[in-house]
Amino acid sequence: MGTVFKRTSTKPLPVGAEFLVRKGQRFAKWQDAKGRTRTAAVTVPSDGKYAGQERITVETPTYFADYRDGSGYLRRVATGCKDETAARAILAGLEKRAEKVRSGIISTSEERMSAHQHTALTEHLAEYIASLKAAGRADSHVTGTKRLIQRVIDELSLRRLSDMQAEAVERWLAQQSRAETDKPAMGARTRNSYLIALRSFCNWAVSRDRLPFNPLAKLDRADERSDRRRQRRALTEAELSKLLIVARLRPLAEFGRETVRKTNPANATREKRSRATWSYKPLTFIELPAAVDRARERLKDNPDFIAQQERLGQERELIYKVAVTTGLRKNELASLTIGQLDLDGDFPHVRLNAADEKNRKGNSIPLRSEVADELREWLQSVGADSRNVLSMFGRGDSDNSAAAKLFNVPDDLCKVFERDRAVAGIAKSDDRGRTVDVHALRHTFGTMLSKAGVSPRVAQAAMRHSSIDLTMNVYTDPRLLDVQGAIESLPQISTTLEPFENKHRMAAGAETFTPSAVAVPVAVTVAVPTDFSRDSQSTAVTFSANSVEPSTSPETNKTPGKTMFPRSLLQYARRESNPQPSDPKSDALSN
Repeated sequence: MGTVFKRTSTKPLPVGAEFLVRKGQRFAKWQDAKGRTRTAAVTVPSDGKYAGQERITVETPTYFADYRDGSGYLRRVATGCKDETAARAILAGLEKRAEKVRSGIISTSEERMSAHQHTALTEHLAEYIASLKAAGRADSHVTGTKRLIQRVIDELSLRRLSDMQAEAVERWLAQQSRAETDKPAMGARTRNSYLIALRSFCNWAVSRDRLPFNPLAKLDRADERSDRRRQRRALTEAELSKLLIVARLRPLAEFGRETVRKTNPANATREKRSRATWSYKPLTFIELPAAVDRARERLKDNPDFIAQQERLGQERELIYKVAVTTGLRKNELASLTIGQLDLDGDFPHVRLNAADEKNRKGNSIPLRSEVADELREWLQSVGADSRNVLSMFGRGDSDNSAAAKLFNVPDDLCKVFERDRAVAGIAKSDDRGRTVDVHALRHTFGTMLSKAGVSPRVAQAAMRHSSIDLTMNVYTDPRLLDVQGAIESLPQISTTLEPFENKHRMAAGAETFTPSAVAVPVAVTVAVPTDFSRDSQSTAVTFSANSVEPSTSPETNKTPGKTMFPRSLLQYARRESNPQPSDPKSDALSN
């Protein structure tokens, strides 16, 4: 037989509490924040964190229930009821369900599902996030998944797992696709990310016997191709060269910028040397060398700082260069360590760990020989060995050089790239609306593979894509492909009407074959009507082996210059020059 009760807990003594004794029991008396007089029994815990301290004993506002489930285990559940009668009604339902399990009417998994129906949805979400962390998922993925699911729970006011209905979620996603006054419309890819996160959460609940089925399994994804909000373009070779130059020089050039006076009338009353009256002039690609020279002159008393900025520029250039020649993503670049480099073998490469790769497979990424040489020089330029590398860059314990990060990829690399792009004079978007950002370096890598004539299957492997469509249609910029050159490279097509000439061309070869040497005069004269009235006239047309030209005569063409040459006649002449056997069925029918 189960029982209902209120749990007790201890709290610190209220400030200003008075003590009194009732029937040998000490009580504390105080006034709460609303001015009401409250009393509670005083206890001294004998063990635990608060052992030996005087504390007051308080009860929970709601009832709990203890009962034995269908397997005979003692369970304690929160009823959430402040009324004892309502709490006992919930206890009766729990005991009735346990009796059905013992009698075999329902299974133990169904009983667990019923028990979880009273658990708050936020508690299920907390356990799901804990399972993702235990599975070793990336922190960014765990944080993003929690944010997406929590937003849907808050905006739909979901409280239990049973509230997760397909109709409500579908309606919410449809509302996000429409723009409102305070927020823009949500793109198809963003809506799909919400749906994927919710589906994964429901699948986890099904696998843990918390839901009988996934209520969102049949919801269709939005069409991302027809509603693509961000389309990236690849950089041209000239743009990429300018970007790499800016990446190397800008860290030092920032300290050589010129100053310009502000023309704001509100600053007229301020002192001339006030910071509000002047600003730094924006950097441009043409002024980079002069800005570097000014920075060296201003910082000539601090050579260590100059060397630090030069190393920062060299590192940033290498980050961009490795990204555009390997297709590595930002997070994958940030995860690389010195120990993952293999620069001394016949095939230099970097080993990407499965935990750091997007598809969680792990790959060996080949490196171009010149990039491998630059990486080797980069490590040698900052120290004789990797111990000096670690000490100069402060990247960890010098005794564990293999675990040191290869690049110090900043968290705000996207903002750094935007400033480099602006100084290089690269347009943010083109006339097609395609934009340039850090991930566009991966698009540039895919486009360069196609321009180099790499087969699609090899390009797919280099990009580490699961679908060839993703490699060819998303990560290849069609504007940079040499389509005109591909058309010009096609073999020349012969337009002669005489197959005898082609036969001799194939036998003798194009270099030694002369068309006039084997030309066979073939002429077909046909009366061509020039006027499609009743009193039609005709024009004599001669087809030779080397040309197709209509020949007119004054006697038969009364209207020179207006000779009509129907396409059907040309088709008829070509068909007659290559006669086909007659159809016996047609002849039989004609008879």
